[in-house]
Amino acid sequence: MNSQSDLNKASATGLIIALGIVYGDLGTSPLYVFNEILKDREINELLIVGGLSCIIWTLTLQTTLKYVMLTLKADNKGEGGIFSLYALVRRHRKWLVFPAMLGGASLLADGMITPSISVSSAVEGLQQLEWFHGITEHSIEVIVLTILTGLFFVQQFGTASIGKLFGPFMFVWFLMLAVLGLMHIGDDFSILKALNPFYAIKLLVTYPKGFWVLSGVFSLCDRSRGTL
Repeated sequence: MNSQSDLNKASATGLIIALGIVYGDLGTSPLYVFNEILKDREINELLIVGGLSCIIWTLTLQTTLKYVMLTLKADNKGEGGIFSLYALVRRHRKWLVFPAMLGGASLLADGMITPSISVSSAVEGLQQLEWFHGITEHSIEVIVLTILTGLFFVQQFGTASIGKLFGPFMFVWFLMLAVLGLMHIGDDFSILKALNPFYAIKLLVTYPKGFWVLSGVFSLCDRSRGTL
């Protein structure tokens, strides 16, 4: 039997598998988040810098403060998630069963809509390639349904199999994001202003209907919630 230290020991293979399982959804979110932010809006520096600032700080605050410092401490004998929380609150405050049930329903709804959004966004990206300029909406729907059917079929063989399948792809994807980001950040160093939360606040206050930009930002943050 392995000791506790052996169980806690990280390996390169284990990290790659975890990358495919945990961060796969969050890693594909850049495919559609900025499209959602820029959609039907006047594009200017404030929208770009402010929108990116909203993403950075919403992810930072929500992930760090809400999930790492609060939610992850609300465990039920070491187990987490809305269903563990449901079992926990039922023993202490019976009326809390109702918000826990709403959370469980939201989790199930998110589990249904998230794969379709991620896969659809990725497949729609094929329209940017010259070979796929003539692709129709019907063709996209068929491709998405085929991919989702294949994914759910493979899922029956266990989470580890999914991680082994997608882990290497996600590693390459994140590596590509890092390399392209570092290559192009020198194109305009003013983008680093997005690290200042002032521009996020300025966007929400002064940009026409800027508050609605958060709808696109929260779609990304919803993915971060699913990773924890």
